Amino acid sequence: MSKAAKTDEVTDPLVTVFQSIGLTKAKSLEAIKAPKNAAILKEIIENNKDSVTGLDEKQATLVANLAVQLSKARTIGSGERDYVLKAIVKSRLKTVDQITAALKYVESHKLPVDEAEFNKQCGVGFTMSPEELYRHVEGYVTSNNIAGWASLGPVISALKNTPELRWASPLEVKTTVDKMFLDKFGPKEAAKPKAKDTKAKKDDAPTTAAPAAPPRKSVFEEGFLGQLHKPGENPQIHLQLREAHLKATGGQVWTRFPPEPNGYLHIGHSKAIFVNFGYAAHHGGKTYLRYDDTNPEKEEARYFESILEMVRWLGFEPWKITYSSDYFTELYELAVELIKRDKAYVCHCTQEEIKVDRGEKRGQPRPCIHRNRPIEESLTEFENMKNGKYKPKEANLRMKQDLNDPNPQMWDLTAYRVLETPHHRTHDKWKIYPTYDFTHCLVDSMENISHSLCTTEFIASRQSYDWLCDALEVYKPRQSEYGRLSLEGSIMSKRKILALVEEGYVSGWDDPRLYTLIALRRRGVPPGAILSFVSTLGVSTAASNIEIARFEQTVRQYLENSAPRLLMVMRPLKVTIKNLPEDYCLMVEKPLHPKVPELGTSTIPFTRTIYIEADDFRKEDSKDYFRLAPGKTVGLFQAPYPITCTSFKTDPATGEVVELICKLENEGPAKKPKAYIQWVAEHATSGSPVRADETRIFYPLFKSEKVPSDFRSDIAPNSLEVVKTAIIEVGFWSLAKRSLSDTRREAKTRTEKAAKESFATEASRDDDTPHATSEQLIGNECVRFQGLRVGYFALDKDSRIAVLQEGSEATGRTQGDYIVLNRIVSLKEDAGKS
Repeated sequence: MSKAAKTDEVTDPLVTVFQSIGLTKAKSLEAIKAPKNAAILKEIIENNKDSVTGLDEKQATLVANLAVQLSKARTIGSGERDYVLKAIVKSRLKTVDQITAALKYVESHKLPVDEAEFNKQCGVGFTMSPEELYRHVEGYVTSNNIAGWASLGPVISALKNTPELRWASPLEVKTTVDKMFLDKFGPKEAAKPKAKDTKAKKDDAPTTAAPAAPPRKSVFEEGFLGQLHKPGENPQIHLQLREAHLKATGGQVWTRFPPEPNGYLHIGHSKAIFVNFGYAAHHGGKTYLRYDDTNPEKEEARYFESILEMVRWLGFEPWKITYSSDYFTELYELAVELIKRDKAYVCHCTQEEIKVDRGEKRGQPRPCIHRNRPIEESLTEFENMKNGKYKPKEANLRMKQDLNDPNPQMWDLTAYRVLETPHHRTHDKWKIYPTYDFTHCLVDSMENISHSLCTTEFIASRQSYDWLCDALEVYKPRQSEYGRLSLEGSIMSKRKILALVEEGYVSGWDDPRLYTLIALRRRGVPPGAILSFVSTLGVSTAASNIEIARFEQTVRQYLENSAPRLLMVMRPLKVTIKNLPEDYCLMVEKPLHPKVPELGTSTIPFTRTIYIEADDFRKEDSKDYFRLAPGKTVGLFQAPYPITCTSFKTDPATGEVVELICKLENEGPAKKPKAYIQWVAEHATSGSPVRADETRIFYPLFKSEKVPSDFRSDIAPNSLEVVKTAIIEVGFWSLAKRSLSDTRREAKTRTEKAAKESFATEASRDDDTPHATSEQLIGNECVRFQGLRVGYFALDKDSRIAVLQEGSEATGRTQGDYIVLNRIVSLKEDAGKS
């Protein structure tokens, strides 16, 4: 910077204005370097002179940060902005992190602000004594079975992300964890000396080789999953129950994935699938896919089919497919037995009366007036329920648990209720249906599950789970709970997603802007990338609420080394290479991936007429611009020579550039260009270029990272962009055909193997029971590629392409073809994301 420029900055009147609120001269000078931020800060000061003049330096710095954050396209009104400013001035908000949270809150909660809720969400007034912090850390370390100093970093990170410590000082958290580890594990071992330089003299080499580093443990061998009990170690009320269980399982790990068939699975379910199927497979065990179909009012056949399809798409094969309804007779008999043991009774209270009895409004339960009715009377009434004497909500079977227990899950839960909707499998046979609280543990018991793995919202249910098994003196599986997975900026609620679908905000449950598994599959996200994401997060008792950007980065990394690369241009600009003849054509063989030769090659034409990205040309050059401009030279990826722009043509009506006239630098000494750009040639004989009818670019569906309860108000206005001009190199056809052919072959092999090793295939099909088929694993989305310098793409299910049909003799585009591409992820994180 010149001396004159520096003088101008120092004398800028804004420096004095910014210093008036307490900013140092250095920070004031820094602030004026960003005009947009400076303008917002100036406006804040001018509108609030009395309150912001003479702040201490820390408060003034926070006000400057407020201006910076407001400049990032936040839709925040002046009243909400002033509310946050006042909170800074009054020292309620003391950190940048709190300001970020405050702006997010007022962005979705307009005035008047609920101060108590605002304080809670933004950490206002948060305090935690050193003793409380130590106890919290100690509890986390103990409950997660942390083994030693190797877990120090992950423990600190996990604790910082827990809701309880969201606003604790990061330094205090780290210091407390260090102290806790020192108390629990003793002094940390000194690091091993580094190995000597390989170029050192032989005389300097150690006389003995350093011990090899231990192999990295699997996620199933450490943390939460690594500390689970071994089969048979779960305590039983009678010894013979344990012995019968081990005899049935052979001492293997048996798990189950028990979804409700009342909606499509979302990304949170991928963790449950990974944990249950993966843990059993790691230990050589077996996993049931069990449909928890006890509520016929909400179940549909499409959900049953989709659940199996998603489990298999993720790479897992159920050992058996079962239904809770398979056990309706046994469950009814156990309910009768529970009544006979005086541990259940029929209740005729209204739903409101039951809520009051269960302490919903008082915080303490009270006995139902039917609780002590004679056993024979409850048996008769339960039979009446089964025979259809009562309408829904006129009678329920409730378990007689322990009203003095502090756990609400022990306050006489409902075991059976009356429903009149026909069941998809048992039809009109039953008028009564068991609840989840009654069904789940007993079916786990009947299926000899060794590890009943579920998410932490069921922690309170573990006590009632154990109580019911012991009350009936049946085998008692061990329930263990891990933290669930969710993504910020998305919704997982089936009710809310259904509203988005029915109200037309998205095209369906598989709209690629959603995070249902069928939507992620349609978008083109590889199943291996999802499993990699879940595995990298690990499994613990802490909930994982992860930024979408982090998920996309995992997908990006996965595709980086697995997706073939094709030349692609989104918005073509015609280029005529004037020193090539009109019939010139050079066929260029190029690798589909420079670092993965096994992906093969493609052969593309290089001709007089090519197309480049419109953004790769400027009418006016500049020193910091390295792509094409008049008189400038650029390289073309995989082409033999660079090109230089000599002139351009424009549309007389709009002034828009419509064609470049360039020269191929194929004479004289080769000059290495400073930049390379992608291109696609015009060559009708070889079918180049391949024109995509639609290329769909997806952006976040919601504006906020934490979607508010009024989710409709948070829907982003432009979350889908459709480009109709994209072109791809002709190598697309062979890649697409090979991708689908390979997928068909792998699907057939997997399904044939599943037929031999499990009971979930067509060979064991019972009426309309979902079963494993090759078709479940085959879809257009398996055609994935990186458009060089553009992004990662997959073929959408809306595409109609004859060449991709099995047995097709076509080699290129035919009449009636329609190509639709979905962008899976960008090549790098989008600008503006955190």
